[in-house]
Amino acid sequence: MLGYILRRVALMVPTVFGILLLTFAIVQFAPGGPIERVIAQLQGQGDGAMSRITGGGSDLGGSRPMGVETNSKYRGAQGLSPDFIAKLERQYGFDKPAPERFLKMVWDYVRFDFGRSYFRDVTVIELIRERLPVSISLGLWMTLLSYAISIPLGIRKAVRDGTRFDRWTSFVVIIGYAVPGFMFGLMLIILFAGGSFFQLFPLRGLTSEGWAQFSLWHKITDYAWHMALPLTALVIGAFATATLLTKNSFLDEIRKQYVLTARMKGNSESRVLYGHVFRNAMLIVIAGFPGAFISAFFTGSLLIETIFSLDGLGELSFRAITGRDYPVVFATLYIFSLLGLAVNLLSDLIYVWIDPRIDFSARAT
Repeated sequence: MLGYILRRVALMVPTVFGILLLTFAIVQFAPGGPIERVIAQLQGQGDGAMSRITGGGSDLGGSRPMGVETNSKYRGAQGLSPDFIAKLERQYGFDKPAPERFLKMVWDYVRFDFGRSYFRDVTVIELIRERLPVSISLGLWMTLLSYAISIPLGIRKAVRDGTRFDRWTSFVVIIGYAVPGFMFGLMLIILFAGGSFFQLFPLRGLTSEGWAQFSLWHKITDYAWHMALPLTALVIGAFATATLLTKNSFLDEIRKQYVLTARMKGNSESRVLYGHVFRNAMLIVIAGFPGAFISAFFTGSLLIETIFSLDGLGELSFRAITGRDYPVVFATLYIFSLLGLAVNLLSDLIYVWIDPRIDFSARAT
């Protein structure tokens, strides 16, 4: 098993390298960029934009050179001098060839040196550190709660397949599957966060002001108070798929011959269900855990973060992409790629823990 783990870890290196290379190549051909953004601000806002861009020790100088026609490769650069464009390129690192920039980025990322944001006077790692608690809270609690609901519910639905309980819960599951989580979020805001009815829950942040001075119990209750609505919206939109997957997996196993044999031997129904069926049926459910966790940790919580004014990594990545803040874009991509690969490896280890008959070490690489 150790050899399998080492092989998987070794395969992470070319996988992450390929992801970064492909994304870097796409970015080179994507319209717009940090320099075009600066030029657009200069052309549209005059000297005020220039003073903000050149503040904080920039080497661009304090004036806006105009009146020189150029054949610049940047859209909207007519009227800006070549020297000024060259200074912009040097500030953002675009004065070097693309292969050299990419290799430098990879070397920096190996050392977890993500540089500084293009448009904020702060390092990328500080930005990520500020947003990480929000994303961890949403992703971890949503995954745990959705699985804690969906697995028992799916098992119960499989055992009582075709009964009134199964039909009514299927109606609830279909509603949860069909309606996006952000729609539930908006409904919860309208009902319980001061929209049109009640103001029972806060609408911003993970904690209240002065949280550090609260007692331990007050900290826990305040945190739960802030997390109640966004987590409810996420869980309602996420538990449906896992519930149906659990039910169908258990139904497939219950109908197999070994279950009939176990019952004929006099085993109780709970012994048959949890001693024989559970181990086999849960394998396919566990297979969906990495995707569920990554989705909850990043893409799945983006709209929820926006609706409830939570500054998480999903919202940070989205704003970085739209704002062409490439250091933030590539840093978050790198981190989530590593996280996704590590969670997939963890999923394989959980397979073996649940069913020791599985031997990944014998699998060809």
